[in-house]
Amino acid sequence: MSDPRLLVLGHGYSAAALARRLLPRGWTVTGTTRSADRAEGIARTGVAPLVWPGADIRPALDAATHLLISAGPEDGADPVLARLGDELRGRRFDWTGYLSTTGVYGDHGGGWVDEDTPLAPSTRRGRERVAAEAAWAATGLAPHVFRLAGIYGPGRGPFTKVREGKARRIVKAGQVFSRIHVDDIAQVLEASIARPAPGRAYNVCDDDPAPPQEVIAHAARLLGLPVPPAVPFEEAEMSPMARSFYAESKRVRNDRIKDELGVRLLYPDYRAGLAALLAEETGGR
Repeated sequence: MSDPRLLVLGHGYSAAALARRLLPRGWTVTGTTRSADRAEGIARTGVAPLVWPGADIRPALDAATHLLISAGPEDGADPVLARLGDELRGRRFDWTGYLSTTGVYGDHGGGWVDEDTPLAPSTRRGRERVAAEAAWAATGLAPHVFRLAGIYGPGRGPFTKVREGKARRIVKAGQVFSRIHVDDIAQVLEASIARPAPGRAYNVCDDDPAPPQEVIAHAARLLGLPVPPAVPFEEAEMSPMARSFYAESKRVRNDRIKDELGVRLLYPDYRAGLAALLAEETGGR
């Protein structure tokens, strides 16, 4: 592939992990952000920042061979399509990706779902994502859709809260979540770029859906700290946003990323992922 150029619309945590893989391979990566201050930080990583909305995005669109949409819905609508729908019409890229969420499947009472499971979200965020997936499919760009599980990684793990005594083991009977390390998101995206299948959807999660209280307990044990006491879900004080995460329980299958993209997860379960994060934080001590 000669002179590959990726444009990221909404250069966030997952897109930054992808850029760390692509830049050493000779890619040019441009990422949009709304903040001039954040643009400075993006530039330090080797990514070309573009403050947008604001700057003229058309030259970046013209130059891009690959497009990744990482911006989530706002006020019930996709913010990129709201501003760029007409500009995108008729364009062609070698690969287009859209980052969605496993929340599109809704609640399955801890049962398994895969990419063929009907989309039946039970939360507003999930419904907005279903609408956004459909809106992007209607553009004619045939984006690859990546339904991400709960994301963790450097700077987004449970260790800080456990150390500060702020972690809570909220227990709801039968509750399980699927998770994914951000570096595994990046390798899935890179694998899809290498093996494009326009319009295909992929679940991006690890092999071990688990109750959230078990993850907190394991993090505490890794740190050699007391396991935080269990708090029944019915008694826990939580924001509406936090409580909404407990409205759905499901186990998400990831066979497609393995069978079709040849992905071998770096961190197949939270135990491997947390051990790696702790080793990185402590320099292997």
